[in-house]
Amino acid sequence: MASIIMTKHSDSTIALAQELIERPSVTPEDFGCQQLMAERLAKLGFNNETMIFADTTNLWSRKGNAGPVFCFAGHTDVVPAGNLNLWQTPPFEPVIADGMLYGRGAADMKGSLAAMIVATEKFVAAHPDHLGSIAFLITSDEEGPFINGTTRVIDTLEARNEKIDYCIVGEPSSTAQVGDVIKNGRRGSISAELHIHGKQGHVAYPEQVNNPIHLAMPVLAELSQMHWDNGNSYFPATSFQITNISAGTGATNVVPGHLTASFNLRYSTELTAQMIVDKVEALLTQQALDFDIDWVFNGQPFITEPSAFLYSVVQAIETCCQITPELSTSGGTSDGRFIAPTGAQVVELGPCNATIHQVNECVSVKDLILLTDIYYQTLVNALTNQ
Repeated sequence: MASIIMTKHSDSTIALAQELIERPSVTPEDFGCQQLMAERLAKLGFNNETMIFADTTNLWSRKGNAGPVFCFAGHTDVVPAGNLNLWQTPPFEPVIADGMLYGRGAADMKGSLAAMIVATEKFVAAHPDHLGSIAFLITSDEEGPFINGTTRVIDTLEARNEKIDYCIVGEPSSTAQVGDVIKNGRRGSISAELHIHGKQGHVAYPEQVNNPIHLAMPVLAELSQMHWDNGNSYFPATSFQITNISAGTGATNVVPGHLTASFNLRYSTELTAQMIVDKVEALLTQQALDFDIDWVFNGQPFITEPSAFLYSVVQAIETCCQITPELSTSGGTSDGRFIAPTGAQVVELGPCNATIHQVNECVSVKDLILLTDIYYQTLVNALTNQ
């Protein structure tokens, strides 16, 4: 690694990203990141509201009372650094080398947060009489169990009938260059832990046992080969994946009495979670299995169809990057799944995702500066009569 720079960068976005990376905010810790952001927003006339639920700190910050409400959403928490010996530089000491900003959270997603703040500062300065309202919904619980984060803030807003109209989630959506891919939806996710009960006994006396592994094999095979749907113009076909199977006592001469299998489905808008539950449980019942199943509903599928807001994002990328972004619903889940069901139009737009959750996580300095321009231009497109 050559040309290492450890001093604060002259660009406002990069300097703020460095300040955020310095804070070791591993889920659910925030370590003052939101306070730093809130102080910047307060100077612009934002009303800051800290919402603490259990171990999670959340920030709802809003400027203006009129609609439409344009919200930047994101998270200050990061995943653990992992093996520190594999990092070329300390993960919470942001450095710039060869045009890349290194540090845990650089791409996911403290770089995006910095770009959002600086873009908003520039926009409010240039357009003090802009239309509608600007808001920030920031959590410290996106990388963790997602119980006390964005979903709880949305519950609070819904209870007082405070709605978000447009939302950009700053997840790292780009692939080869910033702005080449934006997510205008996500598949739903549902997980299950299946328990199949048999009868334990000695392997030499098969007539005295009921092997749950043998019982599970046909039904798991059928589930893995099942055709769920064909997808649609926005989503690929629903996928089913077994993630874990466990059974056995540790002895080779004992038939176990219990098997646990975990699986997940990523599903399109052609299905509902209840349809999946009904179909799986009907198959298990048909096989006359003695079973229990625990379901976890991770998020419903959502889609932001072509609209003035989506066009404002696409047009901003075309203006700033001279490319037309691909609209995609691929990848995992994001906190957009909690915001979209309220009626908000949600897109995910952030830097390249090549190094997220990896050692030596990094993001291009030029890309973060460009991302700031894209966010700024989107605000112009959506909240001014240009």
